[in-house]
Amino acid sequence: MPNLVDQWNQMMSTRRTFIKQGGLTAGGLATATALGAAVMPAGAGSYSAPVAAVLPADGNIYPGPGAADGIKISKMFVEPLSIGMEPFPIALGVMTHLDNAFVRIVLENGIEGYGEAAPIMTISGENQQTILGTLNSCREFIVGQDINNYRSIAYTLKSAFWAQATARCAIEMALLDAYTKTLKIPFYRFLGGTENTVETDYTIAIVPAEQAKKEAAELAASGFRVIKTKVGVNLKEDVDRVLAIRDGAPDCGILIDANQGYSPKTALRFINEVVNHGIYPVMFEQPVHKNDLAGMKYVRDNTEILVGADESVFTRADAINIVRTGCADAINIKLMKSCIIEALDIAAIARSANLKLMIGCMVETNLALGCAVHFAAGVGGFDFIDLDPSFDATECPVKGGPVYTAPYWTIGQGHGLGFSSRQ
Repeated sequence: MPNLVDQWNQMMSTRRTFIKQGGLTAGGLATATALGAAVMPAGAGSYSAPVAAVLPADGNIYPGPGAADGIKISKMFVEPLSIGMEPFPIALGVMTHLDNAFVRIVLENGIEGYGEAAPIMTISGENQQTILGTLNSCREFIVGQDINNYRSIAYTLKSAFWAQATARCAIEMALLDAYTKTLKIPFYRFLGGTENTVETDYTIAIVPAEQAKKEAAELAASGFRVIKTKVGVNLKEDVDRVLAIRDGAPDCGILIDANQGYSPKTALRFINEVVNHGIYPVMFEQPVHKNDLAGMKYVRDNTEILVGADESVFTRADAINIVRTGCADAINIKLMKSCIIEALDIAAIARSANLKLMIGCMVETNLALGCAVHFAAGVGGFDFIDLDPSFDATECPVKGGPVYTAPYWTIGQGHGLGFSSRQ
């Protein structure tokens, strides 16, 4: 029997050649994906089992019949999704609209899978126009694919559209929703089914101290145990806001997010000032620019407060850099930064290095938030959950999904992500 490693290396070399020669054409991508699917176990996950466990007794590496085998994607629809919102100031700017995209794929058996792309230009470099362009250019390639090959489809799309993570995330979301619906299991159970309820914090934006105090008191009365606040614009006002939140909700933990807003020395001055007032935040998230890992390490080395990396981590290579440099105590996973499949790898890297895990979100409806809830509940082990909803469930393009009763998200037994069409 041919060596499995040699087969894989040969396939990857051929796949890269097809992508290069085929450009971004549907034919070139489809051929590459078919090659990728040929030697991968059906529905292969991020866990790599021993060869003996992967191969059947007869040595045949090709997958046998399964619940989703041979079911192809027959249609793909892409729509803009825009909703107004109350201004939400952070260090990177003021958000006033949700400008996302909604993806719907239909399998030949009639099952539908749903996905959402939620870009923030100052974080991912994508906007609504770029994600709509990317998604529409993928349609010809996606239609006709076997849903069982969701992972090789995702790998091929990353090869072609490596910079469009948010758009790719919407496709992965829709693929995995449809796939797990076909398997007749909830998505979180597909990921491990660690728990079906997660508890989130709630975020207070960059607002005046008195407003922050009022909001904090209301959040504490609603049952929240951790309050997150944005900082990174004005050091004195930032400190005053944190003090006000402590006064309004003295029994709540405080998570501080600078969104890259400080220099290393200013970040250290800020966190020391907070600690000097007797406040010990549960974490200080992304205190400096995403590329300044040395600056982040300077902050971490000089404070007892946990330091978290958010915008510094998009890929598994970024996560390895965080571990290698020792610049953070935790990694904030956002599906819109990393997509679902690569997020599994990032979580594994963080766990292997004894880093804490956080899951967060962009500006999303309950569809994308629900997917993140499934991810956190299925994978498990998240120390920090930042999935507070910004919109009413009725503004979601689909109905159903995890149910939010502050501060908890609860997943039902619906298949896939648990959403269905509003029509």
